[in-house]
Amino acid sequence: MAEKLLTRNVGVPGSATLEVYEQRGGYQALRKAITLPPESVTDEVKKSSLRGRGGAGFPTGLKWTFMPKDSPKPRYLIVNADESEPGTFKDRLLMEEDPHLCLEGILISAHAIRAKTAFVYVRGEFVRALRTMQMAVDDARKKGYLGKNILGSGADIDVVMHRGAGAYICGEETALMESLEGKRGYPRLKPPFPAVAGLYGCPTTINNVETLANVPFILERGADWYLTIGREKNAGPKLYCLSGHLKRPGVYEAPLGTQLMTLVNEMGGGLWKDGRKLKAIVPGGASAPVLTAAECADVPMDFDSLAARKSMLGSAGVMVMDDTVCMVRALERILRFFAHESCGQCTPCRVGVSWIHRIVKRIEDGGGQSGDCETMLDVCDNMIGKTICVFADAAALPAMAFVNKFRSEFEDHIKQGRCTLPEA
Repeated sequence: MAEKLLTRNVGVPGSATLEVYEQRGGYQALRKAITLPPESVTDEVKKSSLRGRGGAGFPTGLKWTFMPKDSPKPRYLIVNADESEPGTFKDRLLMEEDPHLCLEGILISAHAIRAKTAFVYVRGEFVRALRTMQMAVDDARKKGYLGKNILGSGADIDVVMHRGAGAYICGEETALMESLEGKRGYPRLKPPFPAVAGLYGCPTTINNVETLANVPFILERGADWYLTIGREKNAGPKLYCLSGHLKRPGVYEAPLGTQLMTLVNEMGGGLWKDGRKLKAIVPGGASAPVLTAAECADVPMDFDSLAARKSMLGSAGVMVMDDTVCMVRALERILRFFAHESCGQCTPCRVGVSWIHRIVKRIEDGGGQSGDCETMLDVCDNMIGKTICVFADAAALPAMAFVNKFRSEFEDHIKQGRCTLPEA
């Protein structure tokens, strides 16, 4: 894709300012959208097949239609900017480098669902992103892009910035709402779903930062144009976060469905050291099941293709590992994170994640026992689908993939009481 969309302003001097954003065509989509009936905006986004970029890949326009039409209660839009998945740093880039693109998408989306208030929930550690977004909100309000009577249209939309406290679980939409309401970030049982009873018991839609950053382009150029980017049922541009053993790690924009190895070799510059071989890639953040080098050879990076390979696109946090990586140690690092971040509300998660982490830690430390792999797989099986939210699945699925696909390394660790890979 020659033309950059989501990252077109990244690197431009003054890209975070309103002046530069307007000079580069900013807020024209809002001027158009705010004059259209909300249903027309929703229909255009629905037609574009835009899917949520936060991980689930649910159709955005369809999600908006779940908001009840006859509810007398206030309606809310929540922007999930609590980007905490290890290996993921794309939303932070958007908020820091192009906050007005994010804001324009938020305002159009709030208009589409008839919300007069949008909350942006920013990860606690993202201090710069919070300040940059707040500055954008303040400047846009002065210019009449938000607040009362937006651009003389009669529409009222306000945007409230909220800083989280650094808990991974608050990226789960119902835990996020609990946190916004001033409570402990525990996920809620569903149903009722947020569209019916969300923030403060009112109809609420929650979307990811990158998802909403796509919306201005759809309104400005049309759904038919948007559908020409990417693959069938996986349309539009996508931000991929490349990290690990690469020459050029970073955030890269490419059409949804770009081949994984194109991202690795052409954008990431290939493996960081000559003579090294690819061993594995985690394609969608720490909660995505790992792919072996052979599985990476011909997989498009989109929701459906990775699901067919029993993994997932998730947050598109691509973590590359060369042949010096100990997979036992890599899994121990991942499970240490999940064991620390479990909210503890559900027993299978609270006990299970810590349990499988302790097993892997024991193997890594040289104290593994015969049957440890079987025990770990059994515990994982008793975690998946048995909790209020998918946090337990997010820990169990990568654990099962690591053990099943690299079983010999785990067994060698147990037999030898140490890592058997040569020193890097």
